[in-house]
Amino acid sequence: MSEETFMGVPRNTIDWSPIVDYDKCNYCMECVKFCPHQVYEVRENEDKKFIVKNPDNCVVFCRACGKTCGVDALTFPNKGETTKKIKETRKEMAGNE
Repeated sequence: MSEETFMGVPRNTIDWSPIVDYDKCNYCMECVKFCPHQVYEVRENEDKKFIVKNPDNCVVFCRACGKTCGVDALTFPNKGETTKKIKETRKEMAGNE
């Protein structure tokens, strides 16, 4: 991943990455093919054919891979709650300086 921070907040403190509903997923792999950030890892010989291996590689607020999913098997955290947490973290960080 190229970015260590997002809006001045360490990326690894931000909860933003796809959540796979394996009950809906048909393993078309369109999300894996689409994402250029190596968020997913393919595991062909396992029941779950792919996983979210590198969640911090996911671009915060990006949902593009989810739009490639015809069965809506991908969801993301609540954007408003994530924004609120980022702002709170920035405030805390400013208070520690």
